Amino acid sequence: MNPQAKLIFTISLLLGTTITISSNHWIMAWAGLEINTLAILPMISKSHHPRAIEAATKYFLTQATASALVLFSSMTNAWYTGQWDITQLTHPTSCLILTSAIAMKLGLVPFHFWFPEVLQGSPLITGLLLSTMMKFPPITLLFMTSPSLNSTLLTWMALLSAALGGWMGLNQTQVRKILAFSSISHLGWMAIIITYNPKLTLLNFYLYALMTATVFLTLNSIKASKLSVLMTTWTKIPPLSATLLLTLLSLAGLPPLTGFLPKWLIIQELTKQNMAVAATMISLLSLLSLFFYLRLAYCATITLPPHTTNHMKQWHTNKPTSALIAVLTTMSIMLLPISPLLSSIT
Repeated sequence: MNPQAKLIFTISLLLGTTITISSNHWIMAWAGLEINTLAILPMISKSHHPRAIEAATKYFLTQATASALVLFSSMTNAWYTGQWDITQLTHPTSCLILTSAIAMKLGLVPFHFWFPEVLQGSPLITGLLLSTMMKFPPITLLFMTSPSLNSTLLTWMALLSAALGGWMGLNQTQVRKILAFSSISHLGWMAIIITYNPKLTLLNFYLYALMTATVFLTLNSIKASKLSVLMTTWTKIPPLSATLLLTLLSLAGLPPLTGFLPKWLIIQELTKQNMAVAATMISLLSLLSLFFYLRLAYCATITLPPHTTNHMKQWHTNKPTSALIAVLTTMSIMLLPISPLLSSIT
């Protein structure tokens, strides 16, 4: 892609995100979401491969539908209450439509079918943007409207997301699809707590974005997009493969790594809200995700391929790993000790 074009699309992404997260009026928030959608489309389809074009088409159709529903819910609310302010979304029908629209934008169950396909058709760096930055504006809209949302509906959507994200990721061999189902599962954790403690949702999102960025940048560095390729990359940069193991376990939420922190705080908050059953269910469902994280980690570091693959062994390179990956990996593994500070903030 032309560097000038890439610069324009990147600035547009930042602009769209900034407009949405800083706006109080529904029309401005909608405009920011549209700028975001239009800026990411060329980045998805830049390879001109049929799968990339298909991914861009699916992404455009789902995001356009979701944006139309956002506009429809805000107009319905304005019709009944006379309010265009985002925090004044009080009409029950508008809240229901908005929940559906944001679920479609994020890829929450039952509107999740587009996300694995789009991520599979995108390059790894674009996949990173789709998994993290593109989800930030919808999460902020949920954050601002959280007092009005239906907590029962969101709890059921969250449990289904954790279940399907775990089940459907079990049988995958493509790394990007595994990370897509991982994202759906993590969104379940964010959705279940949004009406009770919205700050915890944002904390969960920030830590999820940090760990996912580490995994995507590591995979991009070792050029691995399938499990069969991942099995042969241990010879390329051994220390990076070892830290990838720890980052994946952190993403799974195992103590004493960073990923355990949001799950611990969310389970604690759900118990305080007399939702011990929901906390138990979502904790058990996250074990499904743990299985495919362990599978990825096993393929990346612990095992040699037991069979002859179609991929050549990678040469060991002395190319230095970028400092960004080193910093992100350290944060993805070692932030648990500052949990008292974070819990006092939230």
